[in-house]
Amino acid sequence: MGSIWELDFYSRPILDENQKKVWEVLVCESPSDIRTKTDSLFRYAKYCPSTQVNSGWLRTALQEAIEKAGEAPIKIRFFRRQMNNMITKACQDVGIPALSSRRTLVLNQWLQQRSEEVYPQEPGYQGGTNASVRLERPLPQRLPDALEGKQWAFVSLEATDLAEMPDWEIGFGESFPLELAQLSPEARIPGILIFSPRALPLAGWMSGLEMAYLHFDTKQGDRLILETGATESWIVANIRTPQLLAEAKGFAQAKEKANGVHFIGVQSDPQSQTFAGFWLLQEVNL
Repeated sequence: MGSIWELDFYSRPILDENQKKVWEVLVCESPSDIRTKTDSLFRYAKYCPSTQVNSGWLRTALQEAIEKAGEAPIKIRFFRRQMNNMITKACQDVGIPALSSRRTLVLNQWLQQRSEEVYPQEPGYQGGTNASVRLERPLPQRLPDALEGKQWAFVSLEATDLAEMPDWEIGFGESFPLELAQLSPEARIPGILIFSPRALPLAGWMSGLEMAYLHFDTKQGDRLILETGATESWIVANIRTPQLLAEAKGFAQAKEKANGVHFIGVQSDPQSQTFAGFWLLQEVNL
């Protein structure tokens, strides 16, 4: 399997000599393994004059990034929906699928670091932050009937347990190094396990969703919601008993303590020693 890249192309808080916003493309590699060393991940950054902001300039920058990396990624993730058309066109022109995704953890941290350490050093820097991404959120959808789990359970693992993930038998999934979330080996990571006799089809379907994060929602009744892609969301479970409600609140609190890190596992039954799917997730504010 090849690499996956994360991409942002947007204006920065820097003005050029004509008092126009300077733009920038950032490209970085997504980690896929919990053992990945973040400083080994490919990164590419280039400023773009405001007069050249178009898919052609971005395509050329992508070609340059591919040359520097030595190989093209299998797909490119981007979170900034307002740039959808330009990013998608540039990626298509270099033959790489582009996907709206909130799973841009390295990119998010890199943007924060550059906002604090790099942009303030540039001539023409303007204080203040760029606006965050505002997304229209459609109502959560029900999971397809054929893919609903028969059972599910709240669980938790220590960060040290997750370090053994590469030795687990996992059909579909993705993870990232816990150093990204600055977690200690003793940190408790909350999650859920979904059990289904159709575990493999369920995990395969989930693997195509650009998994973002799971959260406990109380706005329209108590329920667990899986966020995917740029704006999609799915109702994983309705919380109907006092015991489950207490566990759901505990999950939300543990997730907050773990800097948003949590997981979803899919198994055929509670006795299974293998995972049809396992995703390490983190909720971040884009």
